[in-house]
Amino acid sequence: MTHLTDFHSHILPGVDDGSASVEESLAMLRMLSRQGVSHVVATPHFYPNYDDPEQFLRRRKDAYEALLAAMESEPDLPRITLGAEVLFFRGMSESDLLPQLTIEKKRCILIEMPPPPWSDAMYRELEAVRTKQGLTPIIAHVDRYISPFRTHGIPQRLAQLPVLVQANAGFFLRPATASMAMKLLKADQIQLLGSDCHNLTTRPPEMGAAVRRIEEKLGKGIPDRIRNYEHMILDVQE
Repeated sequence: MTHLTDFHSHILPGVDDGSASVEESLAMLRMLSRQGVSHVVATPHFYPNYDDPEQFLRRRKDAYEALLAAMESEPDLPRITLGAEVLFFRGMSESDLLPQLTIEKKRCILIEMPPPPWSDAMYRELEAVRTKQGLTPIIAHVDRYISPFRTHGIPQRLAQLPVLVQANAGFFLRPATASMAMKLLKADQIQLLGSDCHNLTTRPPEMGAAVRRIEEKLGKGIPDRIRNYEHMILDVQE
């Protein structure tokens, strides 16, 4: 099985509605390791209307350092990279917050969109994040906004923008959405995968099952293409 990076997770303990403790975070990392994941991007929620950036970054740093300390005795666990899942807001393309919230201080930022449909102004704002700030938006869990019978034109509009698109593992595993997920992935309208894991029970990591299903349906070439996007963003090393 091709090893892929988990590009969307709530693995840091006590930062948001994800992992509640270091112990739970370690258990989730062990699950991801067994699924063949060697790299996890930690993307805790950042809500611009509520979160103070300095407090958020300090809280994220403290959680990260606590988890790293606990991981020292388990060297085979996945590497963790810091990021954030930033809720879309008007004027974000002009905001000096964004460079502080990019993935590993690279030029990509994970953005959570509101429920669709999205206005033309929202698409223009996403484009402006790239043109004004030089940052590439990664649209978080596109599967949340579309369904097999109502896409709101989102995949087509995003394909015209300088953005990347991330989908959750469950999109490829649910019978009602698997066909659509494979079609979008094959057409390169999805570039990155994530577990969006929050805990061990109701929202556990499912990356391994998703990658196996993709390889069964589309072959190993598609996961290899996803890895190329990962290298472009993170210079991922196995």
